[in-house]
Amino acid sequence: MKNFLLQQDGTGKHTVQFGNVLVSVILAIILLILVFGSWATVPTGHRGVVTSFGKVTDRVLDEGLHAKIPFINQVSRMNVQIQKVEADADSSSKDLQSVRALVALNYRIDATRVQDVFQDVGKEYVSKIIEPVIEESVKSGTALFTAEELITKRPEVKETIENKMRETLGEQGIDVIELNVVNFNFSESFDAAIEAKVTAEQEALAAKNKLEQIKFEAQQDIESSKGRAEAIRIEAEALRNNPDVLELRAIEKWNGVLPTVTSGAVPFVNIN
Repeated sequence: MKNFLLQQDGTGKHTVQFGNVLVSVILAIILLILVFGSWATVPTGHRGVVTSFGKVTDRVLDEGLHAKIPFINQVSRMNVQIQKVEADADSSSKDLQSVRALVALNYRIDATRVQDVFQDVGKEYVSKIIEPVIEESVKSGTALFTAEELITKRPEVKETIENKMRETLGEQGIDVIELNVVNFNFSESFDAAIEAKVTAEQEALAAKNKLEQIKFEAQQDIESSKGRAEAIRIEAEALRNNPDVLELRAIEKWNGVLPTVTSGAVPFVNIN
């Protein structure tokens, strides 16, 4: 049979060489798989959760190159950098006004609890944990304030919602860095009521300013009249005490023409 195969092939030497090359290639591939499968790289800002036959172990890899057992260990990368998520949440205020809040949350996974997050939730922690917590925290937080207070007490509202998120997400291994309330949207009727109120307040303020202006101008007139009256009083008193002043004023106003009828008297001439 061996001779028959050699004859079919033409020469036995070529067949043996081809078989040796094929075996070498297979061994090389297996060797490469073993070599590359024995190492895992964790990029900057990540941690590597090691699983053994799919089971999460207590081993968490830091950034860099690490050895692992091929075909047995798998490394799942978890981002521990600060990340951002924006979400809308429908809620109601204390006075039962409909509110739609847009918030932005900066967060990161606790690097010491990445294996817990991976085991309990996996990599879909944003949709499974963070977004529901945002919605629930916004609803419970806005319910403590009236619609007007959501605008006038924005820092307090933000702090209330942020504290609720920090407490709930912290229990899940996620740290809250900062929450920003981007915007509150109210119903059209409430917006119209707010606009009418602002307009009325502006008109009232304008009327008050106008009244203050009128009072100020009236006070100026009073003070001016008092000043004129005081000047007249002082002048009258001066004339009573010094009759020559009255004569001087008359001379200052005289135009130099003698009256045609004097009844025998010449003005401003004192014979004595």
